[in-house]
Amino acid sequence: MIVIIDYGMGNLGSIKNMLKKAGFPSVITNDSREIEIAEKIILPGVGAFDTGIRNLQENGLIPLLNHKALVEKVPVLGLCLGAQLITNGSEEGHLPGFGWVDGETVRFRFDGLENRQSLKVPHMGWNVLQIVQNHPYLVGLPEDQRFYFVHSYHLVCKKPEDIIANTFYGYPFASIVGHENVVGMQFHPEKSHKFGLQILKNFAEK
Repeated sequence: MIVIIDYGMGNLGSIKNMLKKAGFPSVITNDSREIEIAEKIILPGVGAFDTGIRNLQENGLIPLLNHKALVEKVPVLGLCLGAQLITNGSEEGHLPGFGWVDGETVRFRFDGLENRQSLKVPHMGWNVLQIVQNHPYLVGLPEDQRFYFVHSYHLVCKKPEDIIANTFYGYPFASIVGHENVVGMQFHPEKSHKFGLQILKNFAEK
């Protein structure tokens, strides 16, 4: 069973509908009993880092999610804010992240770039992946792939081998990261038409 974690932040219905379109049922829940039997987990999110962590704490989900990710090694997919929460922490807040991927979440900085006046924050709209290493979740993507982004902060990995894909916005930033069974994607596959559908299909199948 695919469980979409409901902690009050994210396009939950859109993710569920996209998985249904791909042919896979899912459950949106914050019920620990359902999360305990999850075979795969999606951690979505839209909004501020500390608010996301605090909501998860208030729902009592952090120890359970740590157990699922680190002990049971179930596949976990973090999306947008969810991808940032799997890092050690964020410049946006003060609370620690999960630390499942060794890295930080930092704000876009364009100081010193000639075209900095044209680079707005948040980075919003369609952009492409520069794939660094092959990954099962990227199988079958067409050459004209593009994905929808809305974010002011981005991921910085301490280990280059954890970077799966970069995206260019003023400079290259890690748009897909992964360590073992945990993968984070800075964009919104649920808003990315056939390209996001392929990624969610791959996640559900692998």
